[in-house]
Amino acid sequence: MLSIYKKEIFSFFSSLMAYIVIGLFLIVTGLFMWVFTDTSILDYNYAGLEQLFSIAPIIFMFLIPAITMRSFAEEYQEGTIEFLFTKPLEDWQIVIGKFLANWSLVLIALLPTLVYYYSVYQLGSPVGNVDTGAVIGSYIGLMFLSGGFVAIGMFASSLTNNQIVAFLLAIFLCFFMHWTFDSISRMPVFYGSTDDIVKKIGMNHHYLSISNGMVDSRDVVYFLSVIGFFLMLSISSLNRRKW
Repeated sequence: MLSIYKKEIFSFFSSLMAYIVIGLFLIVTGLFMWVFTDTSILDYNYAGLEQLFSIAPIIFMFLIPAITMRSFAEEYQEGTIEFLFTKPLEDWQIVIGKFLANWSLVLIALLPTLVYYYSVYQLGSPVGNVDTGAVIGSYIGLMFLSGGFVAIGMFASSLTNNQIVAFLLAIFLCFFMHWTFDSISRMPVFYGSTDDIVKKIGMNHHYLSISNGMVDSRDVVYFLSVIGFFLMLSISSLNRRKW
């Protein structure tokens, strides 16, 4: 599993993919936080990182599928998946190794955004007038959310040998799991009775819950369950295609 992890990390950083992903993420979030008039921190009367944590899930919905689309689709396309299966590794070790590598790249992309926190910290009046607890909770929420998106993207990649198809399918699944259940819960048939239950099926509810600064074990279990579920689907898909 460690060999798969190292191979994927080396593959990312020996090409332009990793640098493009990290660069795009920082540029887009920077534009929304500092440049665009409607969302710029400089136009608000208080210091916070709400803009970053509200726009990040939308950016991740596109960037993470761009990372994960090559996980298995490229292996199928180039015929290297057979070579991978000949190694003394179980299917779950291959999947976990690739998952950790993809997730690591996303977390590395998040690290430079700590500069935004430092900037907002200094801009506060007085200096340091920032809700640090909410910021920490939001970062933890983004970590779990990105892990869920990575697992979904890898499952999409395991279904096809076409990277574009894997990319589009992953976007759809990420959107469905994150936002769709909020909309469904507002339908008349659910509203006022089971709308809370339906809303809790979606990732957005748990992401917002953690972002409030209180890391509830139920939210953590939910994200770990989503990650585990889609990784199991990826393992099953690999096993099916192998035979």
